[in-house]
Amino acid sequence: MPRARDSDDRPDKKKRLSVYLDPELMRLLADFADRREQSRSLVAEAAIASFLSPDADERQEATIAKRLDRIDRTIQRLERDIGIANEAFAIFIRSWLTSTASLPEAAQASARAKGGERYDRFLEALGRRLAKGPKLRQEVPEDAEPEANT
Repeated sequence: MPRARDSDDRPDKKKRLSVYLDPELMRLLADFADRREQSRSLVAEAAIASFLSPDADERQEATIAKRLDRIDRTIQRLERDIGIANEAFAIFIRSWLTSTASLPEAAQASARAKGGERYDRFLEALGRRLAKGPKLRQEVPEDAEPEANT
């Protein structure tokens, strides 16, 4: 009498695997599965499939490349912003040095006091501008090409 095919012999039936996990790893697995409202078995199966997937390295490389591109763009913006700040400061210093006359000895004390007041107002204005904008880097066009020095 032919025997009925046992359900364990079906090639499409999932196979059981017993795995020992570190308690902390098991807790992380359980927490993740609970958050996703999935079984631990399903999460573990997906993780193993991803780990064994031939394109897992390619996905990881693409992710790293994407992050590096974002970091590169951030660094380029920082370099641009620092360049703007340096040039603005240099223009201000040159202008100040060429337009400010030396004071007689008798007027220097009152000039220092007035300079302190002006500096305090400058810091207040700077604080307002940094808090509310617009920023100088927003006023300078992105595609501004530096001119050759003459």
